[in-house]
Amino acid sequence: MWFGFAVAGYSSVANDSIQTIGTFIVSNKNSKWWKLWIYIGVIFLITISFSWFKYDGDVSYQRLMSEGFSEAPTSFTFLQLAAPIFLIILTRLRMPVSTTFLLLNVFSTSGDAIIGVISKSFTGYFIAFIGSIIFFSLIHRYAKKLFKGKAHGSWTIVQWITSGFLWSVWVMQDAANIAIFLPRSLGVFQFLFFAIFIFFGLGVLFYLKGDRIQKIVDEKTEITDVRAATLVDLFYAIILYYFKEVSNIPMSTTWVFLGLLGGRELAITFIKRNHKNKPLKQSILLITKDVGYALIGLIVSLVLAILINPLLKEDFLSLIK
Repeated sequence: MWFGFAVAGYSSVANDSIQTIGTFIVSNKNSKWWKLWIYIGVIFLITISFSWFKYDGDVSYQRLMSEGFSEAPTSFTFLQLAAPIFLIILTRLRMPVSTTFLLLNVFSTSGDAIIGVISKSFTGYFIAFIGSIIFFSLIHRYAKKLFKGKAHGSWTIVQWITSGFLWSVWVMQDAANIAIFLPRSLGVFQFLFFAIFIFFGLGVLFYLKGDRIQKIVDEKTEITDVRAATLVDLFYAIILYYFKEVSNIPMSTTWVFLGLLGGRELAITFIKRNHKNKPLKQSILLITKDVGYALIGLIVSLVLAILINPLLKEDFLSLIK
């Protein structure tokens, strides 16, 4: 149990770092890494502590109380323990795969639960994609006029607040991916180990400056500007908070994030086409590459889930027939 948790905790945070703290890292390159770590780490501790107190030991904000995930595992198969290891490998290959699909699906006891997670995640992708095209198309022209020269120091404060809010909402959504290996209600010592392990894991991540997968954020247009990063974080936080309130069904925040970045990239490309900056083809290739990597993670998770759970295998065969 604790081995699975440790590997899942590291792999989940390392892969999903691009979503929430990726823009925070890239727009604060001149800040000390340990300052960024302490800030994000303390917010993490406060967020999960609130869930632990409010929901009687549950740190997932009841995401694991939904259909198909409410039963805590009493034993583990090899493939369930291998899933987070696959995630580490994909992370090292800089693939932004969904930790929700890869870690939660292999524990699901219901085909309907998996379909619910996939449906909610795909809905999140398209809403983020279309919404970001509209949002960034509307503000980009005005932002370029207003955001000239070096950003005022107050923007850094705003960006830290926005990043902190985004990180907290993300933890509410994705803590389930890490806690899936653990009892649904954690005792005091179990909770302390959970919190301390992730806290210091974040320290390693900040020391490595996001590690290899940080390139997914770095390669996007104008994302290093603290003002652009603030807008991305704010838009993303609003979407995640909306889906958090919609239902307790877990969802892939990775797909929402990729939809947001893809829509933003496309909006900026259309605006700049007259200036012959980044070609439309190049932007589409970036979007397609990110989605392709995410689909690989989805396919792997479904294969593992079917191999692990005979009931899911029967459901899948019936669906094909």
